[in-house]
Amino acid sequence: MRCVGVRAGAALTALAMGLAVPQVVGATTLTDALVAAYKGNPTLTGTRAQLRSTDEQAAIARANGRPTLGASVGLTQGVDNYRKFSSFNQQITAGAQLSVPLYQGGRVRNAVKAADARVNSGRQSLRSTEGQVLVDTVTAYMDVLRDRAIVGLNENNVKVLQTNLDATSDQFQAGTLTLTDVAQSQARLEDGRAQLASARATLTNSEENYRRVVGVSPDALDQPPVLPVLPAGPDQAEDTAIDNNPDIAAAAAAVKAAHFDVQTARASRMPTITAQANNNYARYTQGASNVFTGNASQLEGDSTSVGVSLNLPLYQGGLPSAQIRQAQDLEQVAMEQQTATERLVVANARAAFSSYVATQEVIKSSEEALKANTLALEGVQAEQSAGLRQVLDVLNAEQEKLGSQVTLVSAQHDSYVAGFALLNAMGLVNYQHLGLEGGALYDPMVNYRRARRAISDWEENPRPQPIAKPVYGPQMAPENPLVTGQAN
Repeated sequence: MRCVGVRAGAALTALAMGLAVPQVVGATTLTDALVAAYKGNPTLTGTRAQLRSTDEQAAIARANGRPTLGASVGLTQGVDNYRKFSSFNQQITAGAQLSVPLYQGGRVRNAVKAADARVNSGRQSLRSTEGQVLVDTVTAYMDVLRDRAIVGLNENNVKVLQTNLDATSDQFQAGTLTLTDVAQSQARLEDGRAQLASARATLTNSEENYRRVVGVSPDALDQPPVLPVLPAGPDQAEDTAIDNNPDIAAAAAAVKAAHFDVQTARASRMPTITAQANNNYARYTQGASNVFTGNASQLEGDSTSVGVSLNLPLYQGGLPSAQIRQAQDLEQVAMEQQTATERLVVANARAAFSSYVATQEVIKSSEEALKANTLALEGVQAEQSAGLRQVLDVLNAEQEKLGSQVTLVSAQHDSYVAGFALLNAMGLVNYQHLGLEGGALYDPMVNYRRARRAISDWEENPRPQPIAKPVYGPQMAPENPLVTGQAN
């Protein structure tokens, strides 16, 4: 039988208390949080910028195989150091040079292939970062729901303990209970208040972590949807991960890039052929006269030349061989990293499946434990009313029920997070696979195509501006990115 996701979230408290699941109107959904993180998480937006930088490496590699055109202008003016004569020599030159690489031994071709392979590796790394950011978002979302539920359980526990203390005090005044019973009730109430304070502190940490990951404070959060269908066994999880995990694809592309680096290094031993065309203009004016007479001569002309040059390296001090060996060693490194990545992905997929299955078992056990502790508490309370149980027995039963409720809430949280981690290990956590809707997707091919076509020396990007907005201070975005954020 296939394992399927469980519904958790705002239902955590209700399930632990045995109540109906409330529907929060106007609350932020998990989809809202995922869309906000996709658009404005700084880790993700920074990785996109890094990929755009890698795109330019491919453009740089292509530029090395394109023609170059240059111009030069010069002016030389003679100066008379003697006041008796007005002497001068003036020379004006101008020239233009065109150079066209015809053959570079495969250096440019292999450099372009290596750059393109690194671009592909960067895209896969972006996919991996996107998946991790979305998993972090789910975790932060579920942490807030879990901790709010635990705070609610502890608040209710404090109310119950306060009621017990009041009842115990009344019975002590009536002479039916001792001061020891009152002290026991008072101690449990203080313990309950301490647990509540600790739970509130944990909730604050979770809410701040949510704000760090998503970019906005968690207001009312709705229960998340049911997880997609998960694999039936660890072997299926492994097979899916091998086929879809972006880390494996990124490592394979890195090996390919390293192989082309070796070919590029080998090209340094090959001859290069370049076609050149030059056009030069010169005007030379010469004069030497006294202040009463003058004569001067002026010459000008231009020349044009075209030709082909062959550069044949004969000996470079062993540099090419060293560069080739270095590139080969780096290719070996990339191969070993690819194997290590594959092993890690397989291990993570199988471990994630095991963790998810374990959380399902914990949920079942916790549900049964809660039922049993609820029944036990009711029985102890009835027996205490009949004089068969002490106040301490009731307090212990209440504490055990609270423990079961907290365990169940935590188990439901852990199961949902583990299910999402399993999907990510299989390479299935991304904007498209999750069917998120909230604006345009980030397409890495847009910048790559622009960089590949760009041939102008004067084309630049606009001045960089932060995409991810601060969550504090005067620079905080006035609008809610859950609603108005744009994909970049």
